[in-house]
Parts: sequence; structure tokens; C-alpha cells
Amino acid sequence: MATFATSDQLLVIIDPVSRRADGESVRIAKDVLSAGAASTKVCVPEDPEEFARALARRGSRRPVVIGDDRALTRAVALLHRQRALAECVLSVVPVGGSLSLAHALGVPTSPVAAARAVLEGSERRLDLLVDDSDGVVLGALRIPAPPTAGGVLPADPSGRPWLQSLVRTLVPIRPSRPSRPSRPVAAPFPPGPARLRVEVDGTTLVDLDQPVEAVSVTPGVSGSAEVVVRPSSVGAEAAVLQAYGRTVTVSGADFRYRADAAVAGPVRRRTWTVRAGALALTLPATQ
Repeated sequence: MATFATSDQLLVIIDPVSRRADGESVRIAKDVLSAGAASTKVCVPEDPEEFARALARRGSRRPVVIGDDRALTRAVALLHRQRALAECVLSVVPVGGSLSLAHALGVPTSPVAAARAVLEGSERRLDLLVDDSDGVVLGALRIPAPPTAGGVLPADPSGRPWLQSLVRTLVPIRPSRPSRPSRPVAAPFPPGPARLRVEVDGTTLVDLDQPVEAVSVTPGVSGSAEVVVRPSSVGAEAAVLQAYGRTVTVSGADFRYRADAAVAGPVRRRTWTVRAGALALTLPATQ
């Protein structure tokens, strides 16, 4: 586990939405980083293309994202698509409306504490989920049952992170208390059973003949994901099914799913694979 020094050169990327939402916190974080690092280059991209270019042209500088969960997931998705996650240690200073994912991963939500963690913290490797369309999941993946009339969830079939951020503004997600120190718990699902086949490492956990209320998949820190299936019950309550594995495939009728702060789909089949230690994130040295 690497520990960072104030001699590091930083590339500070400020999310413009977060700057407009809480400019004072952004200023404080930027001042702490500028005072503590040997060299700080600040970039305020105005659109997703500028964000991607800044991250791709970071050179030897360590990237620091000042923004909310949406900015964090965008940065991770871009680094994954650039095939740069293995060589890059990412830092984040949470600022903005939704900070539950960053907090669940262990990042302080105070701008000063988070900025100091960037300067004085250490690298920690976390598992990710990567799906067969090259999408990335940092925290909990949730598959709700089909929405009822009047409750249709917006979706992002393109998988582009900036459109996912728009979905996030349309579908508020309640912050949840993590079941593990580093990962958030799936939030409640809308009512209504769905017929899905859930396979974990090739073994069927639940099949199409058993309606389910909800499915959640949560990456851990040991190379396997926790899969929880809540079967639909009639009369007596059905027992929750749980399994651990490296590959999870869900198939069946069209379904939408929530990955971190975004809603995707509808799809009829999707496979998620655990990438052990794929994300290097800067956290306080005491963690």
C-alpha cells in the first residue's frame, strides 16, 4: 500500500456542477491541495469531452476529482475505457449533492479532511464490477422489478456516463447504510415480482419459474461479489437467497438496473465480472 508525499504533482479536475452547487467547499479543497502539493494544475472542464481529455493528458500527475458521486463514477469509467486503471491512483474530494458512494468507499466527506487524505493518505485497492457492455460498478448494483403504471424509470441505453448523470437527477436514490465497511447496501425496490434467471459462476441461484422481488450484487475486497436474491412470497415469506462468486449473469424479461447512481437498460441479459483490486483509490492512511 503506497503512501503519498507532498512532493506529488497533482492534476485537480473540478466538476462544474459541484462548483456551482458548493463553490465555497470547492475553493477550500483547492486551497488545501495547492498549499500541500509540490505542483498543482487545476482544470475546470465544461463538458464530458473536456473532462475525458484532461484525464487522458494527465501525464505523470496524480488525478484528483473534486465533485460528487457522479463525477467519481465518470472518472473511474473513463480510466477503465482508457485501460488506465491499473497504472493510475485516483483521488477524490467529495463536493456536491450526492456523496453516499464516496463515503461508503471510505473517503471523508469533509472537504478539508478529504483534501488532506489526498496529500497524506495511502493507496487502497478495491474490487469493481465490469459488465459485458464495458460498464463499471463501484458500489451496489440493484435490479428492481418492472415498474408499475405511472412509475416508469428513465434509462440510459447508451451507457454514456454524462447521460447517466442526467438519469441520476431524474431518479433520486436514498443514501443507504453500508453492510460492509467499504460498500453500500442496496436501497429498497419498487413492488412487483419479476421472472429472472440469476447465475453465479455458472450455477443457477434462481430460475424463471420463481418470481423475485429484487436482486442485488455488491463487489467486495476479496475478488468475489455478494449476490442477494429476494424471492417473491405468497402467504409465507420466502427465504432470501445468497451466494458469492466472481461472475454474475442475470437474464429474463426486459429489466432495468441501478448501477451506483445511474439507471441502465432495459436489457434481457447482462453479465458482471469482478475485477479484483482494479481501482486504486486514495484513502486516509489510518484505514
